[in-house]
Amino acid sequence: MSPLEIMLGIVFCSQTVVGIVGNSFLVFLFTFTFLTEHKLRPIDTILTQLAWANSMLLLIKGVPQTMAALGQKNFLDDVGCKINFYLYRVARALSLNMTCLLSGFQAITINPNTARWTRLKTRTPKYIVHCSVLCWVFHLIINITVLVRTKGTRISKNISNLLDYGYCYNLAVSTDKAALFAVVDSFPDAASVGFIIYASGYMMLFLKTHHKRVKHIHVSRLSPRVSPETRATQSILLLVNTFVCFFSLNSILVMYMQFKSPRPWLLHSSNFLAACFPIISPFVLISTDSQVLKYCYALWGTSQLLPFLASPVLSKEPSPS
Repeated sequence: MSPLEIMLGIVFCSQTVVGIVGNSFLVFLFTFTFLTEHKLRPIDTILTQLAWANSMLLLIKGVPQTMAALGQKNFLDDVGCKINFYLYRVARALSLNMTCLLSGFQAITINPNTARWTRLKTRTPKYIVHCSVLCWVFHLIINITVLVRTKGTRISKNISNLLDYGYCYNLAVSTDKAALFAVVDSFPDAASVGFIIYASGYMMLFLKTHHKRVKHIHVSRLSPRVSPETRATQSILLLVNTFVCFFSLNSILVMYMQFKSPRPWLLHSSNFLAACFPIISPFVLISTDSQVLKYCYALWGTSQLLPFLASPVLSKEPSPS
């Protein structure tokens, strides 16, 4: 193996391990909080699914990339390539949709309590689960076309229109078909990203206006407190803006590779950018969302109490004579 292959293997492996650990911790944290009968926010349902989608994305893409970088070239057959591409597309689409739901829900939450918005606020949490299930079913069905279009193979290496992804081959389509697939595939993503940008702009404008309204109250205070709702909105804005940045850069590279035979460094760059948001997102939430921090403190407090609860001194059973 060359030094470049070793470096790529270390980078992809590090990305996969760090990202899966961070997202798995979030899923465990929300599950533990729910099972210990603590009240979760409606938005935590979306965050849990976002962490699940990010973990699935990192696992499906990161493990084969690491193996390919460390010398296991093109080890997937036709069926393996189809399943890998299919699950990756589903995970990527779900990550986008959960981020879209997250920004839309928070934009509704911070609206003033007028009669119209109050009715919408009370109804929205009831439909989060329904919208989430619809997203899962929709993408599991619509991405079946990937199984038809993907032609991964290990025996046709002499064909000129093969795209080598490192862990499997994929037959490149013609320019006309590539343009058609790019338009069809990118339209739902572009619509979702457009909605995310709109919702984020609205939240930023609302926070700016709200800050001006309450500025005279904070002037008389030495340490003004920010409301939990505002902190949650700022956290989600940071998360959403990070997503849009990495998603847009990766989408540009992916669309470019649909029309041009990609060089290895383009594929590596695209794979690296695709993994950046799933890695960063759990740590952004843990460090900026005050409610997630409270869940962490509750988990830490429970883990500290377990040895004492198990000790004979606090046990209700009489000690043996």
